Amino acid sequence: MTVPAESAEVSGAPYDFVGIGLGPFNLGLACLTEPIGELSGVFLEAKPDFEWHSGMFLDGAHLQTPFMSDLVTLADPTSPYSFLNYLKERGRLYSFYIRENFYPLRVEYDDYCRWAAAQLGSIRFGTTVTEVTYDEGAELYVVHTHTGATYRARHLVLGTGTPPHVPGACRDLPGGFLHNSRYREHKAELQRKKSITLVGSGQSAAEIYHDLLTGIDVHGYRLNWVTRSPRFFPLEYTKLTLEMTSPEYIDYYHALPEQTRYRLTAAQKGLFKGIDGDLIDAIFDLLYQKSLGGPVPTRLLTNSELTGARYDDGTYTLTFRQQEQEKDFELRSEGLVLATGYRYTEPEFLGPVHDRLRRDSRGNLDVARNYAVDVTGRRVFLQNAGVHTHSVTSPDLGMGPYRNSYIIRELLGREYYPVEKTIAFQEFAV
Repeated sequence: MTVPAESAEVSGAPYDFVGIGLGPFNLGLACLTEPIGELSGVFLEAKPDFEWHSGMFLDGAHLQTPFMSDLVTLADPTSPYSFLNYLKERGRLYSFYIRENFYPLRVEYDDYCRWAAAQLGSIRFGTTVTEVTYDEGAELYVVHTHTGATYRARHLVLGTGTPPHVPGACRDLPGGFLHNSRYREHKAELQRKKSITLVGSGQSAAEIYHDLLTGIDVHGYRLNWVTRSPRFFPLEYTKLTLEMTSPEYIDYYHALPEQTRYRLTAAQKGLFKGIDGDLIDAIFDLLYQKSLGGPVPTRLLTNSELTGARYDDGTYTLTFRQQEQEKDFELRSEGLVLATGYRYTEPEFLGPVHDRLRRDSRGNLDVARNYAVDVTGRRVFLQNAGVHTHSVTSPDLGMGPYRNSYIIRELLGREYYPVEKTIAFQEFAV
C-alpha cells in the first residue's frame, strides 16, 4: 500500500521521490503524479507561494507557446489541472475562446499555476533545502531543510530552475542596476532617471524596450538598447523547425558527440531566445510614429558586447566592444537594465552528494536520455538545465509534460502516461 505524503512525514517512511524547487516543470510533475496512488512524493519550495517571473508582468506580455503547453495537457488531456479547466473554473473560458489568441498572458499563466498549486497537498512552500546527503545503508537520499525537518526518498527530482545571469563586467557593480527579473517593481524609479541603457537581445529585452519607449516622451529620458547579437533576431517559429521539440530530435541530439552538442547549443539560440516577430514590428512602428515629431532620443546598437562597467556619482560608464569593427566605445547612463537571461547554477545543497552525480568534460551535469544525472542513471532527475544534452526541448514549456511522463515511467518502472516515440515528419539522422 502506498504511503500518502502526509503519513510519510509522520511515520518517517521514505517517499518514492522528493521534488526540490517548484517552477512550472516540477509543478507539472506534482499535478501528473497526484492521481497515481502507487507513488508518494513531496515538493519543497523555499518561496512562500508560487511565483513565476513576476518582474516581467508587463501589460499585454504573453507566452511564446500556446495554451496547450500548460502543466499537463500534452501528457494527459483529461487532467483536471489543465489550463482550459482553469479558465472554466474562473468563468473565462468563452472569453478566451472569443479572444482568438491562444497565447496566454504571462500574468494569466502565473495565476493558472497558482490555481493548480493551491489544489495539491504534496507541496511544502516556505521550505528551504539546506543539504542533501545519501544514506548508504538504506540506499536513500536525505533532504535536510532550514526547519530541521528531513525528508527521505528513493529518488530526487531537481527543479530549482535557472537564476538570473549577471555578466562578469557587472558583478559587484554598485548603483542599484536592475536585472530584468526585477524590472516591474523598479520601473517607476528607473523612469525618473535622465538616461537608461538596456543590455540584452531576447524577448525580455524587447518587451522592456517597447515599454520604456512608450513612455519616453512623458518622462524625457534618453534610451539605449545594446545587444551583442548581430541583429534583433526573431524567434524561429516555423512548423518544421518546431519539430525539433520532438522525441526524435532529443534522440538525435543526445547521441551526438559532446563537443558537437556544445557547438550547436551556441548556434541554436534563435530557436528559443529570439523575439516575437509581432513585437519587433511593433517596436519599429512605435519608433516611426514617435519620429514624426522629430528625432527620438534613443539608440539601438548591435554587435556590441559589454566588456566593462563602473559607477561614479550616480552614472554608469559602460564599455562595449563592437565585434565586427573590433572597436571599443563607451556609453554613460544613469540607469542600467540587464536583460541578460538566466543560467543554471548547481545548488550548493548538492555538495555532499557531488560524487554521486555524473559530469561531462566541462564539469556540467551529464544528463542522460532519461533525464537522470546520478551515477546509477535512475535515481536523480533534472528539470530544465539540459540544453547541452537535450537541446531546445529543455526550457520549452510544451516539452515539460513529455519529460515528466518520461520521469514518471522511470519512477514507476512502467509507463503510466503514454510517452511519444515518433511525431516528426522529417528525419534528423541518416
